[in-house]
Amino acid sequence: MTTPRKRSRKVKPIRLGDETIQPGEAKDVRLKISETYTGDEIALPVRVIHSAKPGPKVFISAAIHGDEINGTGIVHDLLYDVPMAIECGTLFLIPVVNVFGFETHERYLPDRRDLNRSFPGNESGSLASRVAAIFMREIVSQCDYGLDLHSAAFQRTNFPNVRADLSNPDTRKLALAFGCSLIVDGRGPEGSLRREACKIGCPTIILEAGEPWKIERGILELGVRGIRNTLIKLGMLSGEPITPAYQIRVKKTTWVRAEVGGILRYHIGAGDWVEAGQPIATNYTILGHAQHTLVSPADGIILSLATLPAVKPGEPIVHIAIPTRSIPGMRKSNQQNQGLAGRVRRDLATNIAKVEIPAETQPD
Repeated sequence: MTTPRKRSRKVKPIRLGDETIQPGEAKDVRLKISETYTGDEIALPVRVIHSAKPGPKVFISAAIHGDEINGTGIVHDLLYDVPMAIECGTLFLIPVVNVFGFETHERYLPDRRDLNRSFPGNESGSLASRVAAIFMREIVSQCDYGLDLHSAAFQRTNFPNVRADLSNPDTRKLALAFGCSLIVDGRGPEGSLRREACKIGCPTIILEAGEPWKIERGILELGVRGIRNTLIKLGMLSGEPITPAYQIRVKKTTWVRAEVGGILRYHIGAGDWVEAGQPIATNYTILGHAQHTLVSPADGIILSLATLPAVKPGEPIVHIAIPTRSIPGMRKSNQQNQGLAGRVRRDLATNIAKVEIPAETQPD
């Protein structure tokens, strides 16, 4: 387990690339990460807010996958709609990490590598490895904490959830403070930013929320609120954090996959609580005949679901988070309909077609 780096009581200038940011200064920096075919500079846009008072250094990054832009919208709101004025410490705000994918509306880099599997990187390696190494050297190595903002992969949507290694007390502190209703416990995949940042003493968590290629209103509100909650916890902002109506920790998840090819109609939505054996989607033939109903293998919460209704056998349909608390008991309290999480759940549900369960396919 790693711990955050010790901070000096004296506030010194911050160096980022070729720029110097003085205590009490906020500056927009273009951090060079590569070049075009014609030799022009490709740079990472970064806003550095450097308080004159000592405190934690925190990075907030988005669009490490170029098509996941809900996080970009969240950082925009922090910068402009609700301008961030911290009371101590330093913020590195990076609205787009994968500028290559962002330009082409694609998840990956031009070399088809996943940037979020390329950390800590190598400055003499592939394009993805070089970008990762620069980000680690210039941003992560200077920070005490990190928040990385994500959306679902192509043709899926995610019910908002924070993912963190809860065995690390520092990442657990961030995850609980953020105030998301659902926390998924885990270290993260090999080569992911959060896993590698934690290894070098920068406890980092991620937010997974919404769809790619979209900036969704409820996700923006939830993300901005969560970041402010976290900065309040770290002493960088004053005020009272806003707590969620409920908060569930999850260690185990499972996928439900299509058994036959056809067109899906859902009976649930992202964020819904389901019980073992409950029908979640019916697969219809192309001519409209109900042919198979998928059921939940366990009590859980719909973490993610496919937004493309046309499926083949074996394709992932629904990702279910399995909490330790009883879902039937929680359902009786009607917690899922409360607060911002309930509103986001209802908003996400408007993006899919939910239907009644066909009588001929209902399980015995």
